[in-house]
Amino acid sequence: MTGSKNNRIHAYSRLHRSPQYQKSGRQQAFAWQSALNRGGDLLFATCVGLICAVPPCYMQTDFQAPLEAAELKLAQAVVPISPRAVNPLTVDLTDDLLESDRPNLLQAIDYSIQYIRTPSAANRYPMAGISQDLMERSLVRFRRLVQVSRTAKDLQQAVSREFDLYQSVGRDGSGSVQFTGYYEALYKASRTRTAEYQYPLYRLPPDFDQWQSPHPTRAMLEGSKQLAGLEIAWLSDRFQAFLVHVQGSARFELPDGNLLTVGYAGKTDQPYRSVGAELVRDGKMRLEDVTLQTLIEYFQKNPQDLVMYLNRNPSFVFFRETNGRPATGSLGVPVSAERSIATDKKIFPSGGLALIRTTIPLENPTTGKLELRQTQRFVLDQDTGGAIRGAGRVDIFMGTGDRAKQRAGLIKDDGELYYLVLKQ
Repeated sequence: MTGSKNNRIHAYSRLHRSPQYQKSGRQQAFAWQSALNRGGDLLFATCVGLICAVPPCYMQTDFQAPLEAAELKLAQAVVPISPRAVNPLTVDLTDDLLESDRPNLLQAIDYSIQYIRTPSAANRYPMAGISQDLMERSLVRFRRLVQVSRTAKDLQQAVSREFDLYQSVGRDGSGSVQFTGYYEALYKASRTRTAEYQYPLYRLPPDFDQWQSPHPTRAMLEGSKQLAGLEIAWLSDRFQAFLVHVQGSARFELPDGNLLTVGYAGKTDQPYRSVGAELVRDGKMRLEDVTLQTLIEYFQKNPQDLVMYLNRNPSFVFFRETNGRPATGSLGVPVSAERSIATDKKIFPSGGLALIRTTIPLENPTTGKLELRQTQRFVLDQDTGGAIRGAGRVDIFMGTGDRAKQRAGLIKDDGELYYLVLKQ
């Protein structure tokens, strides 16, 4: 996506979950370490959240794909739900957002309908036996049901009567999908360099298509004058500027009060290496402790390490002004907070109507704190990402700003992914 990601602020307190979600900290740490041993950066990255992952802006790239991705491309990633499986549309858990954000859901559906009618969509269908026409009719009918259903339960029952479910086989062949969250950042910045704002973001060089491969590394570009004159904005914090590279888009408040928005314009052909992964490899952090907040705290305490670790990621991202346009996914349509997901578009239906079941941080109205709760909701598949490979990965777009960042950073759990199509 030309979008965003992560920041954990509260302890990861696990709430009551069904058995399929229960796993001890020791088991989870063992699983993470096993992933690290098996697959290198990206496979490791998918186990520790975005800051250790390849970000959404690295969309449609094939370098360093997880080991299992090549195998999953050859298999059927989405299959009709087994007659023996529990149909999530028949359980008591219903869409937790419908009552509060029905207009947002309708808008997200409209964006998918807009996309599904394009030539680009025609080139991506059929997918998993689902035709472009069937997906369009499914979206249109679902939109009508959202309009006329009085409650979330009414909507769920109507969808259960009229739609068939296809389930992702997950990363284990049994439907287990790992969920993470991403967001669009909101920072302060300046259009010109000042004593306060020293760290630039750059436009795509006009001769970028003529650059010889391999492209210069991050350290080479930042240490030279090759990009002089291409500065699009200046930030006050080097790590903050790096995070915009990770997120792929951002919104900036300028000193005069105006808003500047930037989005992904391109990247070098150098591979992405995660800062969190490097700190773990060097024994500076434990794998289970890596979050955006702990990384920020580490570099505040150890500023002498910042440039070294940032330069271990040789990849470099370029930006363009988006004139206030909302964060936009890989399909070319805006992504909607908590209603858009990112998946591997080589194996999943682009723009498709989906249902997710996982744990998502919700605010306790009494304490104001974020608490993880098992959640089920309808979403639209409108984005992708470099670390979002294979049938076992989903990224949920959580919105813009600090609260979205905090919530996105807490999403790191297993769940299930289903696609919905009209019965024939």
